[in-house]
Amino acid sequence: MAESIFDTYRRHVAETGTRLAVVRRAINRHALLRLGVIVLGGITLFRAVQAEHVWVVMVAFFFVVVCFMGLVWRQSKLDAKRRALQDFLAVNENEMTMQAGGPNRYSDGQIYRDRRHPYSGDLDVFGESSLFALMNRCATPQANRILAGWLSAPADKETIIMRQQVVRELSADTGWHQQLQATLWFNLEVQADFREQFVRFLNNRQVLFGNRYARLYVKAAPWITGACIATAVFVPSFSAVVVAVAIIHLLTAMAFGGKINRAAAHVSRAGRLLEAFSAAFALVESRDWQSHMGKKLVSTLGKGGGSKAVSSALQDLASLIDRLDYRLNMLVGAVLNMVALWDFRQVFALADWRERHGEDILNAFDVVAEAEALGSLAALSRNHPGWAFPEITEQSEPFVEAQSLAHPLIPAGKAVANDYAMVNHRIALITGSNMAGKSTFLRTVGSNAVLAYCGAPVCAERMQLRVFHLVTYMRIADSLSESTSTFKAELDRIQLVLDSVKHQSDALFLVDEMLRGTNSMDKYLGSKAIIKQLIADGGVGMVATHDLQLAKLAEEYPGIIANYHFDIQVTDGEMVFDYTIKPGECTIFNASLLLKRIGITV
Repeated sequence: MAESIFDTYRRHVAETGTRLAVVRRAINRHALLRLGVIVLGGITLFRAVQAEHVWVVMVAFFFVVVCFMGLVWRQSKLDAKRRALQDFLAVNENEMTMQAGGPNRYSDGQIYRDRRHPYSGDLDVFGESSLFALMNRCATPQANRILAGWLSAPADKETIIMRQQVVRELSADTGWHQQLQATLWFNLEVQADFREQFVRFLNNRQVLFGNRYARLYVKAAPWITGACIATAVFVPSFSAVVVAVAIIHLLTAMAFGGKINRAAAHVSRAGRLLEAFSAAFALVESRDWQSHMGKKLVSTLGKGGGSKAVSSALQDLASLIDRLDYRLNMLVGAVLNMVALWDFRQVFALADWRERHGEDILNAFDVVAEAEALGSLAALSRNHPGWAFPEITEQSEPFVEAQSLAHPLIPAGKAVANDYAMVNHRIALITGSNMAGKSTFLRTVGSNAVLAYCGAPVCAERMQLRVFHLVTYMRIADSLSESTSTFKAELDRIQLVLDSVKHQSDALFLVDEMLRGTNSMDKYLGSKAIIKQLIADGGVGMVATHDLQLAKLAEEYPGIIANYHFDIQVTDGEMVFDYTIKPGECTIFNASLLLKRIGITV
């Protein structure tokens, strides 16, 4: 029997916990060893000094320093390994927590909520217990924005199909995706936009100084110094020139020391930033992508103004930073500046690196962010193996067709799946009892369409649909801050629906109980007029209503409107909801039974 994905997560948690315990014990041992080296070394040095054995003092001092530095180096490696294991453990524990009904450690997208959006507020796209919270595995702000954008507007058919391919690829490779998550997990703690920081580094003019002539002289400086020294060998009096050139070089470096230090500080921060992301860059760059979109992603790395892959460019930057840090040793720095204007040489080289590879690095941030967003879709697919990738069609009918379609945010054990096909009609008029499932069904169709249009799997055994621009009318509320009554809010929202249908031939509307803020007669007449206008403008969608009179429109518009309903069954005086959509108009309502439950007889 194949291991389920959650068994895999549990195994990862157990194995990582064991490895983490081993590393922690090793760290404790190294701490004791460092202490022991210091204590024993101190005792040895003290006794050697007392015995006045100079060579013993020197050997002991050298041995203590080497041992201590070796232990410190080893400790840093163990600390890095511990952090990597802790992050990998956190990634898997987060999956287990979510399976148990707990919150996602990643952002729930609350900042992207917008009640003016055509559908996101009605379909629980962002915020607590939302589609974004369910699927998000993006640690960086940029990746969060990408994923939010995908959920906020439909992609075209070709893009959807390409995303489906790469999602299938990544969902089958749990190890690679979780390594990517682990390398970027630190972003959840730091809460910083590192890409924007790097943009500021690229735009910082303090790194740039010196004109074309200065650059030419810096390039020639080692040769000039060498020529002077060679001449002095044969013409001793020329030694004064050598000394003068060396002093001029040193004084020049000292004069510009402040600018060089500021440039070095900015570069060092950029280097540390890129070091944090280097593992993620390498993962994306070294992966053997099979999908077309994956190959396209990795092909863009290092293909801009530079000629090197990102990993090679980062190695170059690390080498440049190391060479610039030579100036921190005063003696070495002085000699190098006297001979070759070393500080200028490295700062100019760093400026050249920035010019040559800056855009490539920015592009690498973009690529990693898109990989994170695709990984979020892959995690959704991996955690729900029974969900299907929808077929995106361009046929006129059915507009929407699904088998065993359920709401993606309702736990599998509680969700009721329905079959539906928008065939021989383009508007489904759904009537039914209170609490019978009308609104949930509209949100089920809408939520799964949102998933389908971003390239994710849907909560269904099978789904086929055209690419539509969704627009909904469901959760209408007044606004004290905007001095808007409920009825005014309803009018504004229905205007949005009507405008969308009129001006977009590919709009799909989902309307739940129109004009609740007015009397029953106005409500019926207004709803009827709105539906007729939607028909006249070629609208496609669904309308849920309690008003049975509207069901008569199906007789007036055959082949355009079809009636469906949700009802209840009464068994021994108790209401039983099956939450199953059925053809035809509803004939059983439950308001009187609900009122009877609270002691009111109708």
